[in-house]
Amino acid sequence: MAELIRLYDKNNSQATLELIVKALDKDAVIIYKTDTMYALGCHINSTKAVNRICEIKGIQASKNRFSFICSDLSSISNYAKVSDFAFKTLKRYLPGAFTFVLPASSKVPSILVQGKKTVGIRIPDYGPILSIVELVGSPILTTSLPHVDLEVEEYTDPSLIMDRWGHAVDLVLDGGFSGYIPSSVVEILDDSFEIVREGAGDCTDFN
Repeated sequence: MAELIRLYDKNNSQATLELIVKALDKDAVIIYKTDTMYALGCHINSTKAVNRICEIKGIQASKNRFSFICSDLSSISNYAKVSDFAFKTLKRYLPGAFTFVLPASSKVPSILVQGKKTVGIRIPDYGPILSIVELVGSPILTTSLPHVDLEVEEYTDPSLIMDRWGHAVDLVLDGGFSGYIPSSVVEILDDSFEIVREGAGDCTDFN
């Protein structure tokens, strides 16, 4: 059964953050809050953990495009090809409730790309998870909890999340109640936009 760890919006102890980082370094799968919904995550270099997340969600890695959280704008260029046009866009909208799909760089683990050649990048407007990613020194995978056919409380209330998924993951990071609308997904290719999904982020400027 997962360990439940309380996270606060500010002033989390270094010991708590380091415990989470050590777990991620050892192939842990975690559930954590973002600025939109609760998400499943793991270290992007842990093939074992990525496969576990695929099992939890009932998906195949080869048929899904994955997203991950970077700690800041400067780290994105390590994992994606960022044009001047794309950088200006990212700088304007991140941190925020957007996932930007960009061409993947060669540093992205193959299990997360598998011929798709693009990756989703997030910098959520939620300090605790950004602190964790910064300490890990590498992005962490982010994919929303399964929520089809569930009551809203079942994927926004951390105690109910623990009841439903605690057996399948290693840590549940309790940040209090979350939102229930996923991030907006915008693809940036060839200096143009394509809205893949309208969600919590305001897509008015991309239409």
